[in-house]
Amino acid sequence: MNPPKPDTPEPTELPPPRFISAPEVPGLLPMRECIEAVERAFLALAGERTEQPLRTVIPIPDSRSSFLTMPAWLGDPPALGAKLLTLFPGNHERGIASHQGLIVLFDPDTGSPVLVVDAGPVTALRTAAASAVATRALARDDASSLAILGSGVQARSHLEAMLRVRPIRRVRAWSPTHTHLEAFAREMEERHGLPVQVAADARSAVHGADVVCTVTASSEPVLQGEWLSAGCHVNAVGASTAITRELDSDTVARSAFFVDRMDSALAEAGDWILARSEGAVRDEELAGELGGVLTGDLPGRRAPDQITVFKSLGLAVQDLAAAVLILKKLQAD
Repeated sequence: MNPPKPDTPEPTELPPPRFISAPEVPGLLPMRECIEAVERAFLALAGERTEQPLRTVIPIPDSRSSFLTMPAWLGDPPALGAKLLTLFPGNHERGIASHQGLIVLFDPDTGSPVLVVDAGPVTALRTAAASAVATRALARDDASSLAILGSGVQARSHLEAMLRVRPIRRVRAWSPTHTHLEAFAREMEERHGLPVQVAADARSAVHGADVVCTVTASSEPVLQGEWLSAGCHVNAVGASTAITRELDSDTVARSAFFVDRMDSALAEAGDWILARSEGAVRDEELAGELGGVLTGDLPGRRAPDQITVFKSLGLAVQDLAAAVLILKKLQAD
C-alpha cells in the first residue's frame, strides 16, 4: 500500500510588483538615508556579502547606442535584482535623457518580483550618495570649498550630497554650456540658500577647492592635475567606459586613487586605463576599494596635503540598496 501523498498547498496568487515612477522617487529616497544605505552596500561588498558580475554592454548596430544589464545579489540588507539601462546619446537632440532604465527588485526568499523603479532618479541619488561616502572617508574634515564641473542632474544631486557630509561654505561651478550653468547656479542658490559662483572656466572653478566633483558628459579630460590644491579630494563620476575620461594623467598620477570595485575599474575606468596606457601609473599603484577604507583594512588619507580621488563607475549593489530603502518606505505606509 502506497503511503498517502502529502497535501499540496493551494497555489498562492502573488500581488503584482509595485511600480514607482520618476517623480515619486525623491520623496521615498531622502539623500541622508540614501548615503547610509550606499555605505552599507560598500561594507557588504568589502565583506564579500554580494554577488555581482561585470555589467554586460550590448552595442546596438548602426548607432552609438547600447543596452546594459547589471544584475546583483546583496546580502545586507537581503536583496536580489538588476538594473536594465539603455544609453542613447541621440536623445539629447530629442530633449530627453540619454540614459533610460528600470531597477527590478525580487523577493530574495521566493524570487518573485516585488518592485520596479524608474532608474533615472535612483541613479542620480545613489551615485551622489556614493561620492558622499567617499568624501566623508577621504576628504579633510575641514573641507569647505567645493567645485563642481558639470551642470546637469548629477551636479544637482552631488551638491546636495556634499552639503550632507562636509561644512561647505563656498561653491564654484563650471560647464561648457553657459545657459545651463547659469540656470544651475540660480536653482541651487534658491534651493540650498548658498551662493553658487559661476566660473569662467574649469581651472577657475577648481582653484583653491577642497573637494572637486567632475560630473560631465565629456570624453576628454576636463580636470588637470596642476590645477589641484594640496589636500584636495576629487570625486570622478562622469566617464564610465574604458575610452572616456574626465581626469588627465597628471591628476591620476598625483593622487591616491580609490575605486568602487577593482574588477570594474580595471575593465571600465578610462580615467585610470588611459593614464596607464600613457605610462603615468601602474595597476599595482591603485590605492584600493573604498569599502576597504570603510572597514579599516586600507588606509585612506595619509596626510593633510595628500590629493585623493574616488573613481565612481556605479555598482548594481548600490541600486539594490536604494531600491530596498524605497520598498521599506512603501511597506511602512
